Amino acid sequence: MAAIKEPVRLDSGHVTGAPGRATDTQTFKGIPFAAPPVGDLRWRPPQPVSHWDGVRKADALGPVCMQNGPGGGGAKPSEDCLYLNVWTAANSASDKRPVMVWIYGGGFTNGSASQPDYDGENLAKKGVVVVTFNYRLGAFGFFAHPELTKESDRRGAGNFGMLDAIAALQWVQKNIAAFGGDPKRVTIFGESAGAIMVADLMTSPQAKGLFQRAIGESGSWSINTTAGRLMSLAEAEQAGVKYAEALGAKSLAELRAQPADAVLKNVRGTGPVVDGWILPEDPGTAFAEGKQMQIPILVGSNLDEGTFFLQPTTAEKYLAQSRSRYGDLAGEYLKLYPAGSDDEANASQLRDFRDQMAWVMRNWARLQTTTGKSKAYVYYFTHQPPASAQGRGRGATHTAEIPYVFQNERNRPWTDVDRQISDLMSSYWINFAATGDPNGKNLPKWPAWDPRHSTNPMVFADKVEVGPGLGAAQIEFYQRVYDQKRAVR
Repeated sequence: MAAIKEPVRLDSGHVTGAPGRATDTQTFKGIPFAAPPVGDLRWRPPQPVSHWDGVRKADALGPVCMQNGPGGGGAKPSEDCLYLNVWTAANSASDKRPVMVWIYGGGFTNGSASQPDYDGENLAKKGVVVVTFNYRLGAFGFFAHPELTKESDRRGAGNFGMLDAIAALQWVQKNIAAFGGDPKRVTIFGESAGAIMVADLMTSPQAKGLFQRAIGESGSWSINTTAGRLMSLAEAEQAGVKYAEALGAKSLAELRAQPADAVLKNVRGTGPVVDGWILPEDPGTAFAEGKQMQIPILVGSNLDEGTFFLQPTTAEKYLAQSRSRYGDLAGEYLKLYPAGSDDEANASQLRDFRDQMAWVMRNWARLQTTTGKSKAYVYYFTHQPPASAQGRGRGATHTAEIPYVFQNERNRPWTDVDRQISDLMSSYWINFAATGDPNGKNLPKWPAWDPRHSTNPMVFADKVEVGPGLGAAQIEFYQRVYDQKRAVR
């Protein structure tokens, strides 16, 4: 039985948690890691939590950050949202177990640490301490304005959501040992926008030393080959001025006085921007020049990524979009992804989305290993999850791997094959968090990515084994597209 002595002492006060569903786990939910970013603290870097007296109950999930929709977990969105959750099965504070810190996706506009699929109990039972945290979203997390830049002396202006992530990782460094975690073995892992933030944090000087390994699922500093560089701070400021004008706010003080609902309705977030401090330069450039953290990475994508995003198309529309998107490379593209009929066009756009994402993750592995100082492990999730009760199966779509990584079957009609794949995936992820290498006893051998010997990914299908990756023609084409796009600015 887990026996972390309660109350647990943090740098801000004492907390008690609650027993997990299993007798050998404990959960601590809704722990504040920064002061509520409300009122005058809206659009400021996260501030320290006020110390509390007595013992605080950490037995309920905190509010989710402002967004359209519930954000998962059933909690109502609020600006007061900087809370985190911890799952542990450690026997004492001296256990020093590997720590896994999850960063959720949602396009930097939606999502939360409260979503049921991110429950960390089953991973904790297998030997790690799991942390999930909220970060500010949309206009609250990624908004710039000349007055904000002046006020902040450029320190993180526009990247408040990233500053929240850094504050959560600083909290881990100060407090995770009390839950039996090892602050010297921290792995950040995320999916989609969460994976983008993982890649971005690897290039941020402010995040240096806060984690030792990184996992990216279906996203890097971009999610496709046609994405250009991140917006600059100056560009983001111009957008912020226009939004302020639309709201009738003539000053930063008036912007901060706007109701949260009005900001949510009328202001769009930019996503991460190159602010010169949190992100000194575009992350793609930093990786290309070998300036990112030299740490092990585990990255990959799914077979049916596009079913999450794409709408049915016609051959006519597809051809027009292809010519617009690829310009003088369109002819070469259409040889790889033809559109002689509507059916062929729909099949091609799904294959294109799948292959672009696979190339993006492969490119991350390639650039991470170029210096020879870091190892990379690449996966490809192709297993077809059972269709939902409503029969709306989308295959191995974007996000489909998450329940398997967390071993969260919940109410899904999983078979023994699903459970076996989940057991293998979670074991690989945990081994990687522990040592920087996913391999372990009774697991199929997963070779490190190596352009001289093996660039094939570990394929998570009904049978888990190393399998073929992208073809040479696709690799060459997407490399040309990516290089051409990034040379524009």
